[in-house]
Amino acid sequence: MLPYFLGCPSWSEPAWRDSLYPDNARSTDFLPLYARLFNAVEGNTTFYARPSAQAVARWAQLMPAGFRFCAKLPRTISHTADLREQLVAAEDFLRLLAPLGERCSPLWLQLPASFGPSRLGELQYFVAELGRSLAVEVRHPAFFAKGEEERALNRLLRELQVERICLDSRALFSCQSSDPAVLHAQAKKPRLPPRPTAFTLHPQLRFIGHPELAANDVFMAPWLDKVAGWIEQGLKPYVFLHTPDNLRAPHLALRFHQQLRERLPGLPALAFPELQERELQLGLL
Repeated sequence: MLPYFLGCPSWSEPAWRDSLYPDNARSTDFLPLYARLFNAVEGNTTFYARPSAQAVARWAQLMPAGFRFCAKLPRTISHTADLREQLVAAEDFLRLLAPLGERCSPLWLQLPASFGPSRLGELQYFVAELGRSLAVEVRHPAFFAKGEEERALNRLLRELQVERICLDSRALFSCQSSDPAVLHAQAKKPRLPPRPTAFTLHPQLRFIGHPELAANDVFMAPWLDKVAGWIEQGLKPYVFLHTPDNLRAPHLALRFHQQLRERLPGLPALAFPELQERELQLGLL
């Protein structure tokens, strides 16, 4: 059992065949294969579309007990004019995910860049009424300006026992490339300063990486120190690694874990599939 949660944006990447998954793996095999290596996953898919009840039932059968699925509230809830008007929809979404039990934790609320300080009252009401373990990602510039508006947000989240998700995209934006995947990621991801916080027992990090794995090391180094410190304090952080097209996200996550083991030698090694071992021998990780 790892003392932290580690994973990628999703488990359903066909391009991971012959890398993370065997070449002959079926799509229905992806989740159990993924869960053999990682103990958490971002729930990005639920942001764009609600899963069917049948899909949730299937996930509930396949996810190990200690696995964590950080389901995002759908954008039809988070990206609306008033969060207070979305409580019924949010509660309906929670009922849909109920078969996952505590494996669906924390729930993620990704707010748009238009959600600014004047709407903190909405957030307070929504979180208090929802009554669910929650982590929030904000994108409004005022929440990164180190002024009273950011302090007000942080006070509120501490009081509500809600974690502030930290998204660090510096490695991505350090890349100068004409690769369409890089350009798309740079156009889509926010470019905001990282805010390492630990308001609860479960700090949250989303690291958006450079396509060249080694180029991420300088950006990961402070996070490795931070995550090691959190673990030594008895916290259990969540760490999710991305690359521009996510083809190498599992490799970056494994690289993060290997370097974390240098700081915390007692950490167990991850169980690499044979295909991963070949990459390690080639020095790609």
